[in-house]
Amino acid sequence: MSESSSQPDIRQLIEEHYEMLFRFAWRLSGSQEDAEDLTQQTFLTAHRKLHQLEKPEAAKSWLCTILRRQFLRTVEQSPVSLEAIPEPDNTTSEDVLDTFDSESLQAALQDLPEEFRTPIILFYLGEFSYNQIAEQMEIPLGTVMSRLARGREHLKQRLIARGFIETPS
Repeated sequence: MSESSSQPDIRQLIEEHYEMLFRFAWRLSGSQEDAEDLTQQTFLTAHRKLHQLEKPEAAKSWLCTILRRQFLRTVEQSPVSLEAIPEPDNTTSEDVLDTFDSESLQAALQDLPEEFRTPIILFYLGEFSYNQIAEQMEIPLGTVMSRLARGREHLKQRLIARGFIETPS
């Protein structure tokens, strides 16, 4: 522990959050090697900025924010206008997140723009609340809800297009 008994040290953060951060990094980057690098860089940054962690109970969210910012800095993203992406076709009502295997999901996630991919990963796989996602992404709550809805439908369409789920008859 650090000077404050409630303040975690970096070893404690690694033990508690490494697996979750690695999965988040892998889903964002699509590569095990990139995920390893992102996770390591996240903990290096966290170690240097541990004094900035005001609420130890918010460590998970704080670490995910660091990781996402690192991802955005290190991965070249071509600018994508969300308005340019057509509205998804609501052809199926089944819960897409319960009908795929990990490889299928990863392939479909990589097809999504980061603006949709990150909220999907944080909400469905990281179990973050809308408010936590809004805070991490520095966007309004309504935008989080919109991106989740649109992202989920785009993800569903990509899984259908790849043949991983079937359209209803």
